Amino acid sequence: MYVEWAAELPHVIAWRSTVAPGTPPTRILPDGCLDVIWHDGTVFVAGPDTTAQVSGASAGSTFFALRFAAGTGPGVLGLPADELTDRQVPLDQICAPAEVRALSEADDPLAALDRFTRRRWHAPDSVMVAVAAQARAGRPVGAIADRSGLSPRQLQRRCRTAFGYGPKSLAKILRMQRAVGLARAGRPFAEVSTTAGYADQAHLSRDVKALAGVPLGDLVS
Repeated sequence: MYVEWAAELPHVIAWRSTVAPGTPPTRILPDGCLDVIWHDGTVFVAGPDTTAQVSGASAGSTFFALRFAAGTGPGVLGLPADELTDRQVPLDQICAPAEVRALSEADDPLAALDRFTRRRWHAPDSVMVAVAAQARAGRPVGAIADRSGLSPRQLQRRCRTAFGYGPKSLAKILRMQRAVGLARAGRPFAEVSTTAGYADQAHLSRDVKALAGVPLGDLVS
């Protein structure tokens, strides 16, 4: 069972999951975020993915986590997101082992993760928060750079630091997320492609398959 909700800190989602017997492997889609995850007493960082990851945790496994969107994670962890792209890294390789040990042994992992985050919290880069919002709304990358007052090179560098990849990849990932959300809400695929900003339904199919590893129909069945 998976449950998520908005944390008190801005742009942060708390979630928990317990793997029931017979649960098939879970396909985790890229979303422009990074997560700090407690899993049965171990704590690690799941960096921003460029393609879907498949998780096959054993029955009874329990996860508690905070998901950092809009470029908030690098400030908490003290390193750029592109050092974590497509990686899962034990937290004690990033933070003090004693601090991580307290997290791993906590009776209430989510409360401990919240305290850990508050101690290390830095206000997110407002420009990158706006970039994420514009990318999510489907604004072209050139227009995002213009509205942000950044050169293409500056936008590329700051996006890699905040999100783990450049603005074009971020825009594609967030567009795919929007398309999957629309499809799961029951919208016809032809309508999904238009609403989410794809050139046509074939474009939608190619992008989803490239990022998710399976056709769109497999994600909504």
